[in-house]
Amino acid sequence: MRRTAAVVPAALVLAFVLALSGCGNEDTTSGSSSGSGSGRESGRMDMQEAAERSDAMLDAVLEAVDPDLQWAHGPTTTRACGVTRRRAVMTVVSADRRQTFLDRAEAFWRKSDYRIKAVNKDEVFPAVYAVTEAGFGVSVSFRGKGQAFLEADSPCVKESKVAPPAAEPNGPAYEGVYPLPRPDVRSDFWSGPAN
Repeated sequence: MRRTAAVVPAALVLAFVLALSGCGNEDTTSGSSSGSGSGRESGRMDMQEAAERSDAMLDAVLEAVDPDLQWAHGPTTTRACGVTRRRAVMTVVSADRRQTFLDRAEAFWRKSDYRIKAVNKDEVFPAVYAVTEAGFGVSVSFRGKGQAFLEADSPCVKESKVAPPAAEPNGPAYEGVYPLPRPDVRSDFWSGPAN
């Protein structure tokens, strides 16, 4: 009897974690979900619709960051029940401007009622991560050579084909180029003095 009592709470914890993750109990054929309200909402959405919403989220944060940055589409990836859209910043962002970029993205997300999930204050690879009420995750992170990347991850949605992003980059498209080149566009504000 004691052994059963110990197993039941563990099973409940596992079920709770899977429900929070959004993907554990998704029925992609019927669009139903046994998760929270956001899981049920995303169950009515397919991967293409989720990709379009992700694109809109990335467009919005890039428009909110001033002055403008040049960007290009990164690869789109799909997983069992979700989709990720990516943008790569092609403007050189100097080390002393990285935090400014992150602060402006974070301020926009807070104003848009996103929940800030985590902030990485690393000097070389800082990042900020947020989540929407509908369960979309969005982030800005700095990686190799100080290049900034934006990502938007959908919650679990119905499986469907996913078209390439419709938005035109505000610079070269780099279609079929992978990996994308390192940032090479200089900005008086973002890039600082040339080294």
